[in-house]
Amino acid sequence: MKFAVIVFPGSNCDVDMYHAIQDELGEEATYVRYDEKSLANYDAILLPGGFSYGDYLRGGSIARFAPIMTEVVKAAREGKPVLGVCNGFQILLEAGLLPGAMKRNKNLKFMCRPLTLVVENNTTMFTSSYESGEHITIPIAHGEGNYYCDETTLEELKSSGRIVFKYSENPNGSIDDIAGIVNEKGNVLGMMPHPERAVDHLLGSADGLKMFKSLLRNWRESHVTHA
Repeated sequence: MKFAVIVFPGSNCDVDMYHAIQDELGEEATYVRYDEKSLANYDAILLPGGFSYGDYLRGGSIARFAPIMTEVVKAAREGKPVLGVCNGFQILLEAGLLPGAMKRNKNLKFMCRPLTLVVENNTTMFTSSYESGEHITIPIAHGEGNYYCDETTLEELKSSGRIVFKYSENPNGSIDDIAGIVNEKGNVLGMMPHPERAVDHLLGSADGLKMFKSLLRNWRESHVTHA
């Protein structure tokens, strides 16, 4: 399975994402620059965290117009897995691939620490290796992680099972404790916590590795031809 790790000016979690795939998952990862114009050779697209374009205006608002995003949108529409983490989640929101918006944390401070998440939906291609209701430890590192959407959108997310992760103890003020959501097709996931920083017990948790294993297993089941 081939993973594209998108690198924008200001990305700083691209190396962590590459390590998670190449060294921990044992699959092929490639850095793909923001100005590239094709993602045809990749099976999954990863948008890492950081401060793309310095987070000017607001997180993800400029990166959304980078040339590679045309291909990210195309890949998403084709059904390829697209994962946006932290700043990557913000970019997916700005690009309209996920609903809602991101505000400053309720305490107006940058927060960086491990947190407990609850797996709300374990039937997605990203979460099938988890148990429903499982508590996992994944770190956060953000200043604009306060997810917001209107009441109609929230009800749609709830009724369709598109809320994938919730915070056990909400650190940033996100509506309904939301930490991660998927699109209607279930192939685009945005989340503020960093699973790529929780892929080995030496890092304090290996709970994030299950997400990448879920992707790999589901991809193999749908693409590998059995004799």
